[in-house]
Amino acid sequence: MKSDYKNQLVYGRNPVIELLKSGKQIEKIFVQKGTTGEFEIELRNLLKGRDIPVSFVHPNKLKKFTQQNHQGVVAITSLLQYWQLEDLIDSIFHRGEVPNLILLDSVTDVRNVGSIIRSAEVLGAHGVIMGIKNSATINHMTIKTSAGAAFKIPLVKVKSIANAVQTLKDSGILLYVSDLKSENTLGDIDFKVPCCTVLGSEDEGISHHVSKIADNEFIIPQLGETDSLNVSVSAGIILYEIMKQRS
Repeated sequence: MKSDYKNQLVYGRNPVIELLKSGKQIEKIFVQKGTTGEFEIELRNLLKGRDIPVSFVHPNKLKKFTQQNHQGVVAITSLLQYWQLEDLIDSIFHRGEVPNLILLDSVTDVRNVGSIIRSAEVLGAHGVIMGIKNSATINHMTIKTSAGAAFKIPLVKVKSIANAVQTLKDSGILLYVSDLKSENTLGDIDFKVPCCTVLGSEDEGISHHVSKIADNEFIIPQLGETDSLNVSVSAGIILYEIMKQRS
């Protein structure tokens, strides 16, 4: 597991505390179950108001990251600088452009996320939004799969997908979802308006809450008998349709 994160690991109580104080972006923190005392209190205080996921885990989990003296805590630093959703939306409108965003609803495979980011950058999307929880960590494999596109397109991590969806709708951005039961095909949808396309998880698809409040849904036409397309393949097809309509 350590090789998945290479130079992203910070472990030990004082190093992790100093990392938090530095203000650098952190993907996730793992804390040994049962941790109490001054360190736990200081850690909790430093985490207040910051969207950093924390998991309390068995010591064996921490040993998978490092065999060094981790003192019950391991942090994974971010390889990238993430945007705030509101700032990204403002910057798109400020440039006089029509938002074209992708939202990943619990997509957990790092290679799928990397492929989606690559397609989004190549085909002209303004950014990719993903949740902090139930979402793939952006690591070296993600960046490799994206062919470096992760450094070229704005990426947003949000604490709540539901809140992000509401922010998009409040900003006048329509929410589109792919639904196998839809009567509309991909080509029926008007993508020339401000829009955000939601892509669901590999297993469960789009969450019920997001699907329920979507402004429109569509199906990607298919001739074969396989149930559905891989999420990253779907992303490429959808993004190409958007680019075609807008150009």
